[in-house]
Amino acid sequence: MERQHIPDLRDHQPAGHPSDHLSALDGRDRLPAPDGRDHTAVVEPPRPHPAVLGLRMYLPTAPPHESPARLVIPAELSAGLGYDAVGTSPEHGERIMDCLPRVGCVFADDERWWWIVPSGSHIGVTWPSSTSYAVGARLSDPSWTRALLRSRSAPPRLIHRPEGDSPYTPPIPLYFLTCRLAGSTPSWSLGAGI
Repeated sequence: MERQHIPDLRDHQPAGHPSDHLSALDGRDRLPAPDGRDHTAVVEPPRPHPAVLGLRMYLPTAPPHESPARLVIPAELSAGLGYDAVGTSPEHGERIMDCLPRVGCVFADDERWWWIVPSGSHIGVTWPSSTSYAVGARLSDPSWTRALLRSRSAPPRLIHRPEGDSPYTPPIPLYFLTCRLAGSTPSWSLGAGI
């Protein structure tokens, strides 16, 4: 088999082309200078993209300056104690609504009913694992896949508004009722957070 000659592109460049004056010397290129003297310049190769090196790149689901979405109570209700939210399943939510003598603001989406309670209602108590506790009523999910699914669904909407001017569901009866529905023993520590 006859070997074919592959032309070198440097052989076909017009005279005076800048590459005529380049030569490799210990990893450095010689560049012509206007005054006729040789000046040696170091030319660094371009850095490869991280994907080329096999590095994994993780993209955040939201810019770091954005806070998780917060449940917003009606402006005319007084929340002088601040507020958090306790999330329960919709099935438990209906039973809780029927059992509690007083219910504050309740929000709901497809997965959770969110009960507004005074700030710090998680201090010193262990809420059942079937519940979610959102400090500041900021709903966040560490799983990026669930966050993507949540972004497609409607945000929680207000489904119950209290008769008075307080947005709170009393946290102690709510706590004992969620423990009973979950089949867990209430657990708290006196003096926690003091």
